[in-house]
Amino acid sequence: MDSKSVSSRVRDLAKFLSTVKGDLSNITGPPHLLAPSSVVEVGHCWAQRPSVFAAPSLEPDPEKRMLLVLRWFLIALRSQLYIGSTGSKSSSIRKPLNAFLGELFLASWTDAEKKCTTTLVSEQVSHHPPITAMHVSDAEHGIRSTGYARVEMTFNGTVNIRQVGNAVLHIDRFDEDYLIPLLDVKVRGILSGCMYPEVLGTYSIIGSSGYQAEVKFTGGGMIRGKRNSFEARVFHRDDQSKQTLYEVKGCWSEGGWTVRNPRMGETVEVYDIDAPENQPVPIVVDSLAEQDPWESRRAWDGVFRGMAEGDMRMVLNEKTRIEQAQRRMRVEEKERGIVWEPLFFKSVQPEEHEFFHRLTEGTGLKLLSERTKGVWKPDLERIKKAQRPFRLGVTPLGYC
Repeated sequence: MDSKSVSSRVRDLAKFLSTVKGDLSNITGPPHLLAPSSVVEVGHCWAQRPSVFAAPSLEPDPEKRMLLVLRWFLIALRSQLYIGSTGSKSSSIRKPLNAFLGELFLASWTDAEKKCTTTLVSEQVSHHPPITAMHVSDAEHGIRSTGYARVEMTFNGTVNIRQVGNAVLHIDRFDEDYLIPLLDVKVRGILSGCMYPEVLGTYSIIGSSGYQAEVKFTGGGMIRGKRNSFEARVFHRDDQSKQTLYEVKGCWSEGGWTVRNPRMGETVEVYDIDAPENQPVPIVVDSLAEQDPWESRRAWDGVFRGMAEGDMRMVLNEKTRIEQAQRRMRVEEKERGIVWEPLFFKSVQPEEHEFFHRLTEGTGLKLLSERTKGVWKPDLERIKKAQRPFRLGVTPLGYC
């Protein structure tokens, strides 16, 4: 595709976005700007480095555990936010497909050398509003993370993405919980045709141990410095002086960062994002023939094949086929009085999220469960006993 065609399409996109009022989260993006993956796959970023995920469960020192939780959080950012992109300045991010109601993604990752395995279960538990729930676990090491998010998008020259929900990391060995922040993101570079994410502001990882990590994100520019820079520190909330125990500085999308212990005046780690030893281990997903019709890669297979072949007509036709079938299903459910129920997650009352209120006391953070149809938690028994076919008599294309 020549540069003139690309710039024309980008201008058309910007013109289209400027006419849309309110939330853009369920707006379908142009085929050429879509990533070959669905929203339900985004949670892979937390699971694809099993040894990084398991590390806090193996650390007896609570302040170092917080540092390892912060490390896991930072390492996941590039894969989480640079969707369909390498993360370089010349590579444009793409929009993942909007997941349909009930869409699933099941995967695992194994680091044979370090004897760690993570599993991911992700499900689209609501379509209006769009809410995705996910559960990452390493059963052998007794560590798991659960999160859910409603994505809200608006446009004012940049695309503004806000995630409403929360994520929690739990470590069995120490009976500890960590509240993981969901970041607000700005997508810039739309008019140039090279879109990139930017995170600004200060976020905190709050641990039930009393330790906390504070991360301040800054963007690019003459005043703000290098794109996707950050500074972070670990401290104990009960320490009146809030002494910095560890400090981390660098860039989360390229290059890397340095971890220092200011008390000892020593460097603890220099993390290189692109170093071979820091790359994700291969994902394990069942073949399309083995997958259930509700699993993401099988459901969107025609769309992904069209993208791989550069056939935008095929992408549009296959995508439209599923989207129209989903609309018909919602009408049929209303007519027949069918109440949709998620498979692997359940909505509970905010009172059942006691530790959230305990950890966030005095911070001003709110649960906002009224905007996410409650608080979503995994049904661990259902996940453990899951067997295909997942839904008898119904596929994403309709009721049988």
